[in-house]
Amino acid sequence: MSKVKTIPGLTDLWEQTLGNSEIYVAVLDGLFDRSHPCFLGADLTQLPTLVDPTPIPDGPMYHHGTHITSVIFGQPGSSVEGIAPQCKGLIIPMFSDKNRLSQLDVARAIEQAVQAGAHIINISGGEFSDYGEADGFLKQAVALCQEKNVLIVAAAGNNGCDCLHVPAALPAVLAVGAMDDRGQPIDYSNWGDAYQTQGILAPGEKILGAKPGGGTVELSGTSFATPIVTGVAALLLSLQQQRGEKPDPQKVRAAILQSAVPCELIEVGDRRRCLVGKLNILGAIEKLKGGIMSEEQEAMSAFDCGCGGTDTSYPLSINQLGSSDVVAANAEVNSSQNASVTEAAAGVVEMPTLASVPSVSLNTIPTQGFMPNSANAPLPEPAAYQNFFQSSMTQNPPMSYPVASSVTASQAPSDINPNTLVYALGTLGYDFGTDARRDSFKQLMPGVAVDNTLVPANPYDARQMVDYLADNLSEAKSLIWTLNLELTPIYAIEPKGAFARDVYAVLQELLSGQIQAEDNADYVERVSIPGIITGRTVKLFSGQIVPVIEPQNTRGVYGWKINTLIGAALDTIGTQVAETDEGNVRRTLGGFLNRIYYDFRNLGTTSGDRALNFATTNAFQAATTFAQAVAEGMELDTITVEKSPFCRVDSDCWDVKLKFFDPENNRRAKKVFRFTIDVSDIVPVTLGEVRTWSTAY
Repeated sequence: MSKVKTIPGLTDLWEQTLGNSEIYVAVLDGLFDRSHPCFLGADLTQLPTLVDPTPIPDGPMYHHGTHITSVIFGQPGSSVEGIAPQCKGLIIPMFSDKNRLSQLDVARAIEQAVQAGAHIINISGGEFSDYGEADGFLKQAVALCQEKNVLIVAAAGNNGCDCLHVPAALPAVLAVGAMDDRGQPIDYSNWGDAYQTQGILAPGEKILGAKPGGGTVELSGTSFATPIVTGVAALLLSLQQQRGEKPDPQKVRAAILQSAVPCELIEVGDRRRCLVGKLNILGAIEKLKGGIMSEEQEAMSAFDCGCGGTDTSYPLSINQLGSSDVVAANAEVNSSQNASVTEAAAGVVEMPTLASVPSVSLNTIPTQGFMPNSANAPLPEPAAYQNFFQSSMTQNPPMSYPVASSVTASQAPSDINPNTLVYALGTLGYDFGTDARRDSFKQLMPGVAVDNTLVPANPYDARQMVDYLADNLSEAKSLIWTLNLELTPIYAIEPKGAFARDVYAVLQELLSGQIQAEDNADYVERVSIPGIITGRTVKLFSGQIVPVIEPQNTRGVYGWKINTLIGAALDTIGTQVAETDEGNVRRTLGGFLNRIYYDFRNLGTTSGDRALNFATTNAFQAATTFAQAVAEGMELDTITVEKSPFCRVDSDCWDVKLKFFDPENNRRAKKVFRFTIDVSDIVPVTLGEVRTWSTAY
């Protein structure tokens, strides 16, 4: 009998529901074997991502993804009976057997899940973090889930220490640790501070799951404890739906945490290993009903869960792992032995040239990156795990994710336009993709005279490239144009159609502006790129894979520098600003523009982010606001973006709110200014006039 079936309270929950097709569960993991018999009849949709859709049959991440998916969606009566078989699955491949994964890639996958209508997101992986800090992209993606009431369930990590992984340690995430068959925390399951209030223990030892190609395998680790909690949460949401209630993922999270059963350590040890406590399904049901748990329910203990298992069903060699990501991969082929599988082998998109951007791999010992969490073997010292994502995997295959057939406004940022729109801010770059492409440019570009000596062209020199493209614009399409945030490429730009040549000309002009001196009138500090995400990807010279966006024409492709933009904005409101206030308006408007670029930097795909980014380029609107506030001696306090309660039919309207306060009188009412932006088209537009009111908070 599958161990999952013996989890206390699960059969009682199954008697009430096996899941609901209107509850969407996204699995952010590896590819999965859709042909496995356990998925026959499952409602699963795999979304296109940066991961190559062709799996490597013996790839660890293919096994990991199949196993994780089966634990949730395996059909009744099959070889693997999943926890929530009748829920809808959104399979979003994230781990790859070919590339490493970065936090940027994880953030991108989370946003994709939210836009597809996910109620719950399963992430059986994470990156080691001393204090639970994450990159800004990942923090914003998690914050988006909290805003949209989407629950992330993530593995706590397998370092076996008082330490954390992200995203499990981030606010509003439900972290999952692993316990054994005795209900004791498994040695390798992490127990950092954040998990003491948002971590739950679940069974994670020898969890039965599907194996690519058919058959089953038992794997251990927090990776495999995580889908158990995800499945239970999906069933609880289905119960809410069944009772006529609106599914509330955060309420379900609270019920699971508040009903947790304390664990008694058999051996002397740190009681913090127990996190909040053990999964208590019956208690969570009662909490959702608003009732009081019985003594029997309170006494109910859940199975142990483990983060970071090993797979003994297939071997991993050092050669299969990235040279920088291998720390101690040791796996036995004999499945009867409790061998270890490197957790870092989980494929992650590599972020070349950016040491600051974590990469993902799948090793028993984590390296720099996002890794799945599995554990079937002794793990190295905690210090060896620093700066790596770990995903829990033992001997179990991955699953696929289904796509939402319909998206409600509360679940997806936008369901207006059938295309995935983007309006992103950043700087331009270019890439060659291959040595051959780079060398062809080097041969075609004219040499450069240095001290009266002609030297070969350097295609990496942006000044030389700008001059070459000015005379040979047709060669611009031979480059891979990129939009970067800081030094991180986030998109490849590929103009198509009748206006492609015009767009390439603008890109060449903007690149020329970026290489000018800052005091030059033509200097370009930022660019905005509107377009459509094509669903295609491109591999950069460094090995990083990025999605391709297509600008439809030159409209909305802007370049600017902060001071010039402020000056232009002030010119439009010159009569409204006293000469003595101009300095304050410049400072406040400059702070507004820089805060959006640095504090709110984003991928520009959600409706709210597109509205915020457009508010930056449309600084004239903001300047009008600042003029009035600054004239009253007030300072900018907060910037927020929220769905507009008023909108045109078939539009997607968002309000950008700017709140000002009086720094010299905290008892004075704050002033709020709001302007509405419609983002239903490729290039957003501002609607109506600026509205303003006072508030006490």
